[in-house]
Order: sequence, then C-alpha cells, then structure tokens
Amino acid sequence: MHLTHLLRAATAGLIAATALTAAAHTAEAADTLGSAAAGQGRYFGTAVAASHLGESDYAATLDREFTSVTPENEMKWDATEPTRGGFTFTAADQIVNHAQSHGMDVRGHTLVWHSQLPSWVSPLGATDLRTAMNSHITQLMTHYKGEIHSWDVVNEAFQDGSSGARRSSPFQDKLGDGFIEEAFRTARAADPAAKLCYNDYNTDGVNAKSNAVYAMVKDFKARGVPIDCVGFQSHFNSASPVPADYQANLQRFADLGVDVQITELDIEGSGTAQATSYGNVVKACLAVSRCTGLTVWGVTDKYSWRSSGTPLLFDGSYAKKPAYNAVLTALGGTGGGTDPGTGAACTATYSTDAQWNDGYNGKVTVTAGTAPVGAWTTTVTLTAPQKVTAVWNATATWDSSGNVMTVKPSWNGSLAAGASTSFGFTVAKNGSVAVPTVGTCTAS
Repeated sequence: MHLTHLLRAATAGLIAATALTAAAHTAEAADTLGSAAAGQGRYFGTAVAASHLGESDYAATLDREFTSVTPENEMKWDATEPTRGGFTFTAADQIVNHAQSHGMDVRGHTLVWHSQLPSWVSPLGATDLRTAMNSHITQLMTHYKGEIHSWDVVNEAFQDGSSGARRSSPFQDKLGDGFIEEAFRTARAADPAAKLCYNDYNTDGVNAKSNAVYAMVKDFKARGVPIDCVGFQSHFNSASPVPADYQANLQRFADLGVDVQITELDIEGSGTAQATSYGNVVKACLAVSRCTGLTVWGVTDKYSWRSSGTPLLFDGSYAKKPAYNAVLTALGGTGGGTDPGTGAACTATYSTDAQWNDGYNGKVTVTAGTAPVGAWTTTVTLTAPQKVTAVWNATATWDSSGNVMTVKPSWNGSLAAGASTSFGFTVAKNGSVAVPTVGTCTAS
C-alpha cells in the first residue's frame, strides 16, 4: 500500500468521524442537490474530470452540490493500465483525494468494457485475456479497496436492437458469455465490501435489451453470482425521451433483489421541457425504495460530452438552470434560485417589447427579492433557427449550441431590495414564432 493510499485511508477516517454532524446539517438545510437527496436517503453525484478540478467555479459547484463523484475517464482501462502490468493511478487518485477531502463518496467506473481499451488487450488469446482481465480487476480494486461505494464491474455488454444479444468484444468473442460472471466473482474477491454493478444504456424502459439484462441478473441472483446493483445510464433527448415505464422498469429490477442506480443522467434540451423530464427521473427514483442514488454525467454544459444539447443542470457559466430547480424541488429541497449563503434572490420575467415580420425585441425584467443584490445572472433560451442580433443593458455569452444566452449585468447589477432593472435584445425570427424561455435568476 503506497503513501497516497495510506493518506486517503486516514482522510476517510477523519471524514467518517464528522459525517454525522455534516449529515445533520445538510439534511436540515436541504438547499443543495446533495443535501436534499440525503434527506431522501439517496446520494446525488456527478461525473468528474481531474483536468477541471483546478477551475475555481467547477470545483466550487462540485463541492457545494454533490455527495458522490464518478471519474469520467480516469479509472478506465486505458487510463489505469496503458501497458500490461504497468498501472498508473495519478489522475484517478486526484479525484478520489478531492472527493474524500470534501466528504463525498466515489463510484468506480469501469472495470471491464469493450471501449477505451489499451492497444495491447485486443490481440491477446483467450488464456492471456482471461488472466489480463482478472489481474486488471484485482489490481484496480485492491488499490482503492474500502474507498469505492459502487463499481461498474462490466459496462455495456449487450447490443442495441431487438435481439437482446451480447455485444461483440474481445471478452465476449474470446471468453464467451461466462466472462461477465467471472468478472463479478473476481471483483467480489478483490473487495468484498464494494457494491458490484452491471451498467448499460438504452435499458431505461422495458425493451429487448433491458429484458436481456433482466434475465442475466435474475439468473445471477438465482445461482449466487455476486451482483448488488444495476446502473441505468439514462441519456435522454427529444428522440429518446424518458420512457413512460421508466419507474416500472426500475422497480422490476429492484424486485430481483438488487439496488438500482441512475448512473450517467443527462437530458438534452432547455427550459420547462428539460426541467420536467429531470423532475420525472428523480421522482421515479424516489418511488423505488432500492433506487439508492443518481449521478448526472457532468457538472456544467460546457464540458458535457454532448454539450451542444445543453443537457446538464448548470449552464456554461455555472448558473442554475430550470432543470436544477426541478430536481431540487423533486428531492424536497428549497432555495433553487438563491446562491447558498448569500441570502440574495431575484426573479426574471420576459415580455415582448416590439415585433415585426422578421423579428422582435425581447425584454427581461430582473427584480431583487427581500435583500439587496450585488450582481445577477440569468439565461434566455431561444428556439432554433431564431438568433439574437443585438443585446443592450447587459453582457451575454452563448453556449455551444447557440441557443442558450447567459446574461449578466453591464452597469445595472446592483439592486436595492425589491428594485428592478431590465435588459433587451433583438431577435431574427428566421421563420420561427416561438417565444424565448427565461431561466432562473441567480443573485449574489
């Protein structure tokens, strides 16, 4: 056990000693995602990239809002064992150390996956591949033994489509169907205390793929194969929305005697539609007693793997989106539009000032709450192909989609309690008559 590992173990002990006090405080406050989820007996996590931890807004949002982290890429095979037997944990250790120093749990992602394999793995013959797989699982889990609350032991082993067949991969093709069971048994031996999960996408509703996973889990439970949880990635968009049987599907897996976790949640869109979908996912998890927590796949839209779809709870400027408020409300929390600790609040309302055949002027009025406001931020979301051609009385930046404008004051940030200011913008309709959506006003 190396020095970093010993330091993490000591840190974990200190965190455990203060956990009851922290939990009591956050449960009472319930004004962040993590504290509100804790009040419901769940964790609320996010995927984290080590390379962003040095960005102050990123780290501040992470530390304030979340109680669990999943390394986005840093624990995958190519990152941890780039050469056979040559393990490196620097980036993953950075995330684990950060999480533990802020009282967060860690999900391990992922041990066996067909993707992001180093080049040396695929050419191996069956005997060597089996040895390499079991060694990789054992070495990685031993390094973090006692420090990971759940591991994605096998990831995405089933095909999409109507067949419910296994996906072609070096493991499937050379080791056969038994590789999943073997991976779980090896994982249990490496860290008996960790929850062992199977994780996949497009399994959110009842369909051929989720049926195949269900049959595997049912078989594993019947034969005593060690599996504790099933992860549902839950990547949604308008073409693949939250299915009507989402809750029922989670429940049928839970009824097999495993926990269920929402592991990679993101929902493309904006405004009310996105907020409603996020709220429905949270409500489904809360309705299933064995749904132990949710993880959104990233902190901010600007670093999302699908950033053009603006799928996360914080925009590119770390402002809370309507989806954030919907999640907080569904968790029973309070204070979605207020920056924690400042006591400041504001509202933002939209009206159309003037319009003509090819365009219009929009106006947003920002009003302070019962306390003075030193600065404010809000968002305006347009429907493509509309475009903003001018902005006044404010400064604006755009997300990568070009549809969401984050607005901050130019000269008019300071407001007395109850006072108002406004900003305006000109929009080219480009054939669309849709009305803009104004997001939550965040004040400080």
